[in-house]
Amino acid sequence: MRKDLNADRDEDGRAHTGLLLRSTRVVTPTGTRPAAVAVSGGRIEAVLPYDTPADPDVRLEDLGDRALLPGLVDTHVHVNDPGRTEWEGFWTATRAAAAGGITTLLDMPLNSLPPTTTVGNLRTKQRVAAPKAHVDTGFWGGAIPANAKDLRPLHEAGVFGFKCFLSPSGVEEFPHLDQEGLGRSLAEIAGFGGLLIVHAEDPGHLDTAPQRSGPAYADFLASRPRAAENAAIEGLIAHAKRLDARVHVLHLSSGDALPLIAAAQREGVRVTVESCPHFLTLTAEEVPDGATEFKCCPPIREAANQDALWQGLADGVIGCIVSDHSPCTTDLKTPDFASAWGGISSLQLGLPAIWTEARRRGHTLDDVARWMSAGPALLAGLDRKGAIEPGRDADFAVLDPEAAFTVDPAELHHRNRVTAYAGRTLHGVVTSTWLRGERIVHDGVFTEPSGRLLERNHRP
Repeated sequence: MRKDLNADRDEDGRAHTGLLLRSTRVVTPTGTRPAAVAVSGGRIEAVLPYDTPADPDVRLEDLGDRALLPGLVDTHVHVNDPGRTEWEGFWTATRAAAAGGITTLLDMPLNSLPPTTTVGNLRTKQRVAAPKAHVDTGFWGGAIPANAKDLRPLHEAGVFGFKCFLSPSGVEEFPHLDQEGLGRSLAEIAGFGGLLIVHAEDPGHLDTAPQRSGPAYADFLASRPRAAENAAIEGLIAHAKRLDARVHVLHLSSGDALPLIAAAQREGVRVTVESCPHFLTLTAEEVPDGATEFKCCPPIREAANQDALWQGLADGVIGCIVSDHSPCTTDLKTPDFASAWGGISSLQLGLPAIWTEARRRGHTLDDVARWMSAGPALLAGLDRKGAIEPGRDADFAVLDPEAAFTVDPAELHHRNRVTAYAGRTLHGVVTSTWLRGERIVHDGVFTEPSGRLLERNHRP
């Protein structure tokens, strides 16, 4: 409920709350403007005029010209904890997230052992995450061939939706769904009003694509053609239309699929789509041979394709940008693109990477906040996240938009400091991050973990 702004001021016009954050650039759903944000009890109480004086007992933080954004929401993170904690863990992943202005993340159901495919496995993961989370953390469930009976219990236990693969996932404990399995799982999920999020690459197209080992990026790119994404998305839309189901396409890299998705959206098919910083800021033409820190599936494609993705964002077809943070140990990034582990680590760098390219293309911080905070929050139903407005959690990222830096892997906080962004100059430095009205990182100094575990039906 939106409060009367005057209710947060005394007769002399002073703000009467626990904390007042003032900035000449506060990014709100109605635009960026000078404002003072009043916070009490971990929530935003009001967005007030910039020159509102603070009560003597109120803590005032004057941010000057640094931009105050809503804390980012990243709904696509592989934390791998427990089971593959040498790859990543909740402590390191959530520190990297906080350093990058992310205040809420949702963990993917695979690459951990056990995967999040039963309620028991979910509870195991929650127990591991609880003492380590620097930011608020929720969980996706997994849809695999053998667990249709587990989907409703997982939904009732609080997962935000279910992830499936339409082609091999790369780990044997999380097999992909064939078309029959997709239909069966999607029918079950639609029956209780759930959400299916989909790694959409068609295995038939992958099987017939040329497969060559070695260091050449061109060979790897040819092995994961756009046609594989396009065909898988076409089939997914058909299932969603038939079942009136809600589906979400993960990590879109093929710009060719956008007209198909846009047409389905116009028809009322409940399909949404995301893309990722690496598809929007890196291009196939610049990937050196043997540089498997750039390997991901689907792959980074050509510059012309990237232009189409940015147009999809501008048109509103693509609703959010999330990291698909998928780390591994350094030894798994062998120089052979065929055998190297596929995944790009970018939790800490997503905001500056996107801002660097967005500003070059004429977009604003309003756009970035919509794509990286409001959009993912809407996808997951996180109605207290994603915007600077009364009633929302007081989650903020403080950004110096004009400051530039060169990416040094030694300064990253995820466990294995491999990154495709090494040596790149980016604009936008996150100077502090706030979670429910408390500063959790400032100039690289962290507080102890204070993140909460989030559930779909109970979000503290």
